[in-house]
Amino acid sequence: MADIQPFRALRYDLSKAGEIQDLTSPPYDIVSEEQRQDYLQRNPHNIIRLELPKGREPYQEAQKTLEAWLESGVLKNDMDPGLYLYEMEFLSQVDQGEVKKLRGLIAQVRLEEFSAGVVLPHEETLSKAKEDRFQLMGATHCNFSQIYCLYQDEAQSTRQRLDNLASGCAPRYDFSDGLVTHRLWVVNDPEAIAAIQEDFAPRKLYIADGHHRYETALNFQRHLEESGAFCPGADYVMMFLAAMDDPGLVVFPTHRLVRGLAQFDGEALLRACASSFEVEALEGGPDSAQAALNAAYDQGKHAFAYFDGVRWALLTLRQGEDLSSPLPEKSAAYRGLDVTILHTLVLERLLGIDKENMANQVNLTYTRSAGEAEASVASGESQCCFLLNPTRVEEIGAVAQAGEKMPQKSTYFYPKLLTGLVMRRGAPAGNAAGSGKASPQRGTPAGDIAGSGKASPH
Repeated sequence: MADIQPFRALRYDLSKAGEIQDLTSPPYDIVSEEQRQDYLQRNPHNIIRLELPKGREPYQEAQKTLEAWLESGVLKNDMDPGLYLYEMEFLSQVDQGEVKKLRGLIAQVRLEEFSAGVVLPHEETLSKAKEDRFQLMGATHCNFSQIYCLYQDEAQSTRQRLDNLASGCAPRYDFSDGLVTHRLWVVNDPEAIAAIQEDFAPRKLYIADGHHRYETALNFQRHLEESGAFCPGADYVMMFLAAMDDPGLVVFPTHRLVRGLAQFDGEALLRACASSFEVEALEGGPDSAQAALNAAYDQGKHAFAYFDGVRWALLTLRQGEDLSSPLPEKSAAYRGLDVTILHTLVLERLLGIDKENMANQVNLTYTRSAGEAEASVASGESQCCFLLNPTRVEEIGAVAQAGEKMPQKSTYFYPKLLTGLVMRRGAPAGNAAGSGKASPQRGTPAGDIAGSGKASPH
């Protein structure tokens, strides 16, 4: 089902660009303007200039920058199509500082409509973010960052194959960003590539992170078809593929902050919650709240820690409480999510924050930091917060398999994939999407045809 292909990655020529650790960045959507400036001060060729362009005409600036770097040789295509093995080693913040490794494969994957059941989403998206990515793709025809996907590998055959490849030679890149050590291997042996492609042929792929970019790639593909044009490689998108049972997978929760509600009464809210939840006062503050959440998670209970500036409490869903009545159209997997329970029984039913309000973040905002959530309430910026446990990976797969999407900001995969290690160029920069110059190579993977043929051996 999943069609993965090697490609001639666009990579930095380090002899001209500088050190790889100064050329990469985290995903664009978690980079502040201050951080962006810091990356550019370290090296003006940092990928953030392409992935998060600024100025009066940011997308045109990204296009011009890309063209200049290609012409000067700062960026070059690899000589041969390949797959790229990517490993992140880090200290887990949720497993008592245990050292973990997450290893996956970067490939180009054929775009499939969600209805085909090959690539499955698990989270809702925002229109504004998709419009931004669409404009950037139209200007540059590049994938600068990978979409993060999971796959099921019960026999661990692919993981073993990747482990063998990694042990066979030294990585091309091996460096630390201070928190995570990043390693990248280039795999261009035809037999190894063919074996990996065969492994993935019957599999489904579950989007973990990058829903906006995947939907943007689909929209761009449709745009080209409707305008009678074709960009080489538009049928494919760059992905990072990791096994769903990889011990290095870490998912953080995203906490909820409530603000701006008229006549908010924290004590009255807790009394109302008692109809569906067991309400337990917590005397030890945030540490006690986290310990109570951990215990509930280990016991398989649905629970949230609540703070309104005056009191901490643990809300644990009562046994027998059923969401089939308020959500009859949803699957059991969807109804069993902690985030679904919180949104349905508390935020919507008791606080009147409906789905449109949530999507527009009128009275609801999000943070991954429990300390930031507490500080926001303590300062009066927020009226209360709800701390959640992380969504389990198997829950993500079950919801996606049911053809449903979780509410926005339901998961936070850690660590984030670096942008700039490898890029995928779908067509020469500056080719207008609507130019009418259709390619005779329709459907051919971009890695086989992109670029001038004067590739860098790296």
